[in-house]
This record gives sequence, structure tokens and C-alpha cells, in this order.
Amino acid sequence: MTTRNDLIERYTGSQRVAHWITAISFILLTLSGLALFHPSMAWLSHLLGGGQWNRILHPFIGVLWFLVFARFALPLMGSNVITGGDVKWLANVHRVLSHDASGIPPVGKYNGGQKVLYWVLLLGMLVLLGSGIVIWEPYFADQFTIDQRRIAVLAHAAMAWVLIFFIIVHVTASVWTAGSVTAMIRGKVSRAWARHHHPGWYRQVTGES
Repeated sequence: MTTRNDLIERYTGSQRVAHWITAISFILLTLSGLALFHPSMAWLSHLLGGGQWNRILHPFIGVLWFLVFARFALPLMGSNVITGGDVKWLANVHRVLSHDASGIPPVGKYNGGQKVLYWVLLLGMLVLLGSGIVIWEPYFADQFTIDQRRIAVLAHAAMAWVLIFFIIVHVTASVWTAGSVTAMIRGKVSRAWARHHHPGWYRQVTGES
């Protein structure tokens, strides 16, 4: 049985709230975006009240998504700098998946895969925000040429698919790594979990060798 003294804080309350708001917003954006992407998926627009409401609410949810994620992610930028150890982790991810981490530098608070996801999300959201503003009717679209809007539509759709792919990988990895989802719900992990999955971070926060 895990005792209170055996737990280490991994995420604060505000970080967890921001994470779940971001996650729910992403689901809403994905479904409402698919409704706008192709007529065969237009039925998904009923999630937000139908076609017109779907078109109105989609960009506002997108702005909320960006602002909440930025509030959550920007303070973590220093912890997500990709190092040589992360490159080695990524090059040997097949060994990590088979539970063989021998010869791989100790993982800090985030592993190489999590850091790649961080930067893809951050840069992807900037592309989605910028391109979304260009095609946002009736507020901003009239300020741009038709060619600029066409390019923005393509960039918006392409980046959305990229983020959908990375989020699916992220969710799969979180479920596969027992304890990860619980950490984002309760905010704490056991010392054994931290020692096994993030030994560098474990030593940093506990001072143990």
C-alpha cells in the first residue's frame, strides 16, 4: 500500500485543471473541426448546437484552448529543452518500450518523447491560431486576400491533422505507462514510479542518490 509519505507531487492543482481544460477543448475542437472539414462529418456539428453554432463556437473554443495551454506550458519550457540525453532516448525508444533502459541517460522530469510532443503542440498551436485568425469570419477574414485565406485553410487543416496524430500517440503512451493518467488526476506519484520512469527528476526532487 502506498502511504502519503511515499508520494511526490508531480503536477500542481492549477496545472491539472489547465491540462484537463486543454484536453476537453481539444476534443471539442477536433469534433467541430471535422464537421467543418468534410460534408460527410457535418453531423458532428450537432455537438455544439448545429451548423451555424458550430461555425461560431469553434474559433472561440480555439482561442480558449490556446490561452489555457499557454498558461500551462510556458512555465514548463525550461524543463522541456531537448538535450543530448533526450536524443539518445529517442534513438533507443524501441529499447525503452521493451523495458530496457540500460546505457540510456537517466530521464529528467520529461522524457524525449514528451519533450517532442511539447514543442509540436506549442508550435502547432501558434500555426492554428495564426491561420485561424486569417479565416475567422466575420471578424478578420476580410482583412486578407483570397489567396492568403486559401493558404491559411490548408495550413490550418494540415496542422490540425498533425496534432490529432500526436495527441493519439500521447494518450496511448499515457495509458500504456501505468500511473501516468493517475498522476494527472491526483497530482502525485509514488517514489517507486518516479524512480523507475524519471530517475533524474526523482534525484532532483528528493536529493537521494
